[in-house]
Amino acid sequence: MGNKQLAQQLANLDATAQAELIRSGQITATEAVDASIAAAEEINPKINAIIHPRYERARDEAKLVDPAAPFAGVPLLVKDLNCAIAGEPHHMGSRALKNAKFTADTDSFLYRRFKRAGFIALGRTNTPEFGSTVTTEPLAYGPARNPWNLDHSTGGSSGGSAASVAARIVAVAHANDGGGSIRVPAGNCGLVGLKPSRSRVSQGPDVGESWMGGTIDGCVTRSVRDTAAILDAIAGYENGDPHITPFASPLANEVGKDPGKLRIGFLNHPLLDIGIDHPECRAAVDQTVKLLQQLGHEVEDSFPTAMTEPQFSDLFVGIITASLHADLSALEFLLGISFDETNLEPDNLFFREMGKAASAADYINTVRLMHMWSRRMISWWKTPAMDSGEFDILVTPTLATPAPEIGWLSGPDGGFHVQQILQYTAQFNITGQPALSLPLHMTPDGIPVGVQFVAAPNREDVLVRLASQIEAAAPWADRKAPNAI
Repeated sequence: MGNKQLAQQLANLDATAQAELIRSGQITATEAVDASIAAAEEINPKINAIIHPRYERARDEAKLVDPAAPFAGVPLLVKDLNCAIAGEPHHMGSRALKNAKFTADTDSFLYRRFKRAGFIALGRTNTPEFGSTVTTEPLAYGPARNPWNLDHSTGGSSGGSAASVAARIVAVAHANDGGGSIRVPAGNCGLVGLKPSRSRVSQGPDVGESWMGGTIDGCVTRSVRDTAAILDAIAGYENGDPHITPFASPLANEVGKDPGKLRIGFLNHPLLDIGIDHPECRAAVDQTVKLLQQLGHEVEDSFPTAMTEPQFSDLFVGIITASLHADLSALEFLLGISFDETNLEPDNLFFREMGKAASAADYINTVRLMHMWSRRMISWWKTPAMDSGEFDILVTPTLATPAPEIGWLSGPDGGFHVQQILQYTAQFNITGQPALSLPLHMTPDGIPVGVQFVAAPNREDVLVRLASQIEAAAPWADRKAPNAI
């Protein structure tokens, strides 16, 4: 079987099925890697998703993979933001780091866990500059393009990863999320995207936590079972991590379990006065509500009132801007370069100036106010620690619009447009709750629309049970983007 023929066969399989083919001896890890490389070489010139190929290294690693690993020989792509690989480029969408030919000193703990699980990294994927927006259009590498329509955004900041999986180059790609950066690209590209609970996945050895603990790593996939099993593989405490977030049981065991009758609230309209009320996003939630009712769940028009508090947006921006200034200052010290208007994109230049203006006391007070706000938010959910919560799940649009055209979020008014559409995701980075985007709707012109499901803190098990029930009732596996292998 030729590489292209095998690539087309693998394109229809999730990572779990690919692993079984390799484990059973029907194909080798080398054949799987070669097939995915062939797919990348055919499709990536259209979508600009893979910016640092490592094909020859991947071929060498495929020969040495541990056959006992759960995903032995399965090809993977790694986002070029965190998940560092020692000696390899790590540019984070930055022209300055690209020009400096910056490489990572050590493997991240996350990359070690991916390797231990048997994955073979084919390369690193496109991301916006320092992951600070929800479209992947960095000046350093140019825009990633959505396989469903090449004129539309992939979302961000895990846009290159999402485009690669939607194009079926690989079945799974690393992603991370500080305000929606797993869920938004998953929604825009028709994928499954789970933001795990706070600290579920280590950011070591170089980072304990960032963005007030709001950032977290995970993956984008095409199936719920892949998402669950991969999180099992990469989750867990590493020495020196500031927090411990244990699992009650392996998430893979929750796939297919009856979730029982859940009490579910939904939100199908904008939270902000400037928010866009897009009919396709409202329709996506309304159709999901009907499906949930048919599945026997109790669904009500209810959501946490704390989501409407106007202070959240300003406080969240305060966290990001202070963190960005600190990160840039550290890189300047490390590399002996300066970030200024010649090598920093306008929005990040503005963010840095905001971060400079904030004192240490300002930042600490912002964190304190965010903690208070988080307690008000979480009180809506049923939790062992609270008597007031009544709901198991919240359903919202993932984004307030379907994937917009490239340029709309990165042009002169891009910052304002981000505020218009990013209304439902960042809250759960701050509360630390697990949140999942599922590909449950398509626009008439063939653009995916994601629907977000949010559970109580540390209840990925509830999300996985419900998501697998939904996947069985309204499957999406056969949907294929026009620009896919």
